[in-house]
Amino acid sequence: MTAAVFFGCAFIAFGPALALYVFTIAMDPLRVIFLIAELFRFAYYRLLKKASEGLKIINPEETAPSMRLLAYVSGLGFGIMSGVFSFVNTLSDSLGPGTVGIHGDSPQFFLNSAFMTLVIIMLHVFWGIVFFDGCEKKKWYILLTVLLTHLLVSTQTFLSPYYEVNLVSAYIIMVLMGIWAFVVAGGSCRSLKLCLLCQDKDFLLYNQRSR
Repeated sequence: MTAAVFFGCAFIAFGPALALYVFTIAMDPLRVIFLIAELFRFAYYRLLKKASEGLKIINPEETAPSMRLLAYVSGLGFGIMSGVFSFVNTLSDSLGPGTVGIHGDSPQFFLNSAFMTLVIIMLHVFWGIVFFDGCEKKKWYILLTVLLTHLLVSTQTFLSPYYEVNLVSAYIIMVLMGIWAFVVAGGSCRSLKLCLLCQDKDFLLYNQRSR
């Protein structure tokens, strides 16, 4: 049973991030490089912008990745790193020995932690896209909004006994930030429909060009 809990919670927490990596990053070596760099350090906006300009100088014929793409890769990398650090100890405890809930704690602790890790990872992706857009357009209220929502979600972890309130509010924020990031990235209802039907390959992140 402990092995089932371990792998189940691991796939819940990191499965979507792994899928995003496989389908949107793994096929492009440059994106892999940016992701690896983000896993080992903070990726600052100006640094990534300079790196993008440097790639154009080194190889003018190669299309440099757009800032939106770099924001996505940066957010995913930081989200994975944040999820690993916040969940790895809890995940290792799921292998035993011991029984969760024996002293009155919630028996769904591991499952709740997995879903919370998932929302944190996805939020970092959306925060990265919105934050980079705010930096590029110099709209400081956007940066403040990202910081405040980040603080709000983080403080919700203090509501440990009230997992329902914690998760529901965190997922509501994730959906709202996801919609915002989608609009910032140039998405629309029509483009979303075409993308889901695989009829607009230019809109897919894998084929996104510099903007």
